[in-house]
Order: sequence, then C-alpha cells, then structure tokens
Amino acid sequence: MPFEKWRNEHPAGEPRVHSFRELLEMVQNQSIRKATADKKKVLLLAIDMQNDFMDGGALGVPGARKDAERLNQFIYDHFEDITHIMVSIDTHKPRQIFHPCWWEDSRGNEPEPLTIIHDEDVEQGRWKPRYFAEESKRYVRKLEETSKKQLCIWPYHCLQGTYGHALESQFAAMAYLHSVLREYDLKTVVKGEDPLSEMYGIIEPEYSEKDLTRRDVINEVKQYDEIIIAGEAASHCVLESVNQLCSHLENKGDLLEHTYILTDCMSSIPGFEEDTEKAYRNLERTYGIKRITSAQWGK
Repeated sequence: MPFEKWRNEHPAGEPRVHSFRELLEMVQNQSIRKATADKKKVLLLAIDMQNDFMDGGALGVPGARKDAERLNQFIYDHFEDITHIMVSIDTHKPRQIFHPCWWEDSRGNEPEPLTIIHDEDVEQGRWKPRYFAEESKRYVRKLEETSKKQLCIWPYHCLQGTYGHALESQFAAMAYLHSVLREYDLKTVVKGEDPLSEMYGIIEPEYSEKDLTRRDVINEVKQYDEIIIAGEAASHCVLESVNQLCSHLENKGDLLEHTYILTDCMSSIPGFEEDTEKAYRNLERTYGIKRITSAQWGK
C-alpha cells in the first residue's frame, strides 16, 4: 500500500481526502493473511480516537494528532501481527451530568468547563442540578465516598452524530481497512450514553445505580494472547480503561503480563501528568503490564 503518499495527502486530524472505496482500490492487489489464520491472537485496543479529542477539538488533548499519526504507522507496520482492532467511542448528548447545562448556581449561571463540583458545593447550594435533583446529589456524594474522581464539568464533547463524535478520519480509514483485508468486523465499544454517570473506562462507569458493566467486553478481551492499548486521553479514559481491565483480568496474570501501553500513541490532559505517571507505575508494579513505545513492540 502506498502508505506514505496516502498519509501525506491525508494528514491526521483533517477530513478525509480519499473515499474508502478509493483506499481499497489502492490495495486491491495486496495479499493479506486472514485474521483467523493467526497463531497468536493480538488485540489493538484504541481508546476514544475521536475528532473532539484531537488538537483543537472540543476537548482537545495536546499531542493527539501526532499520537494518531504514530498509531496509524504502527497499524501499517504490523498489519498482519494485529489480529483485531477494537475501538471505544465516547458518546454523549448535551444533557448529561458532566456538561454545563446540567448545573446552575444561585443566579442561574452554568459552571465553566473544568469546574470541579464537590459534595459540599451541592449540599450548601453553591451548585444545583437542573435535572434529576436527588439522583444527581447522590451521584456527587457517591463519587467522593468511593474515592473516584470528583465530578468535573467538561466542555460539550463527542455529541452523538457530530463531526467531533466521529473517529479521527485517518485512523478510521486504517482501522476499517485492517478489518476488511483481514476479514473481520471492526469491534466497537460505545460508552458514555447514560446521562447520570461518567464513563471514562470501557467496562464500567465511575458510579451508577444501574448495572452498566460491559461483561461482553471483558469476555471478548479474554480471548486474546496479547493486548496493545493506545488512545486519548492517557490521563483519563485510557488510564481508567487500563485500571478496569487489570481489575477484571486479575486472575489472568499471563494476559496482563502481555498487555502493552504505547506511550507515544497517547497524551495526557495538561495538569494531570504527575498523577498519571504515578498511576501507571503502580499498575506496572501491581499487575505486570508494560509501557513501551510503538517502535519497541515486537522487538
């Protein structure tokens, strides 16, 4: 495949130049082994590689475009080494508990993005929920009681059906190309649709009064010999996804020891770097997962 030419004509983070049909025509004479023929099953798990998380997006992560370029190169370089690609797709509507329109102060003003709402703020009326009042109050309280992240108000992002919600177009083209040529259906995990919870990780929300655990994802991941993880943001959705995978795969230590985090294919939201580094170090010590660069994998 003339990857360099295609990549130069279609840089990461920009709308697609070629149609998917044109991309397939570029590789029509390529002989690619089917995924079913793999002796070692390798899963590439790409977390939230969506336009709104690219540089300049609604919740842009500095460095995300370069991360996408490196991840696309990684897929190209290891086209027949990767058995399947699984992608998570953060999916929201405006009226969700972590968006500004859900809350107001005593004057009716909405919180600015990145405002942290504490249980004390709600109890003392500094912030009041406009919807599902009792459930919202319990949610903020339970977040603190269970030592989860405190409620952060995020900019409107990944709104269902918008450009920002879509997978970054170069990555989407590469992932779909991989699935067609290796003959499987691209695996997708839609997360974050519940209005009364946050879902950073791919398996379960931060807190919910409903059972939203994605057991189908757990069972799917267990089928592989090796897992490679990348995506955005390293400090939030990637980190929580890794946390959840480690927790649910704790009895499969051999798989966790063959779980690799591609450090050059993810970036942190600014201000969270130090805590993120500590968290990954702890996961490495506790579960045996490994952080490597995309160039180091398979060496």
